Amino acid sequence: MNAILPEAARAFAAEWIAAWNARDLERILEHYAQDVEFTSPYVVKIAGQPSGRLAGKSALRAYWEKGLAMLPGLHFTLVETLVGIGIVTLVYRGHRGIVAETFTFNSAGRVTTSTACYAIED
Repeated sequence: MNAILPEAARAFAAEWIAAWNARDLERILEHYAQDVEFTSPYVVKIAGQPSGRLAGKSALRAYWEKGLAMLPGLHFTLVETLVGIGIVTLVYRGHRGIVAETFTFNSAGRVTTSTACYAIED
């Protein structure tokens, strides 16, 4: 696994945020591999999946379709882009406050795993 170049990380961040802010589900899903695994505490609440984990692009599609319908004013603002060995973490502000989401990529540049962490609510 190689380090991700800063330019590639910045390009991913800009396109990912733009796709979400356009509310374009197909454009969002283009970033993900078919066998993607996604983890979020909101998977428990929205998808009813007690593990908080979704497997596969079709599961992600169903989850995000529901989420986008529930949140018509959803908008993300990028705060920071962090790079590591084979991973990118985006820190952004959403409707629930600060989010850090970490992505791993396959050799084709598609996301294979994504884990979202949210600021602790008081």
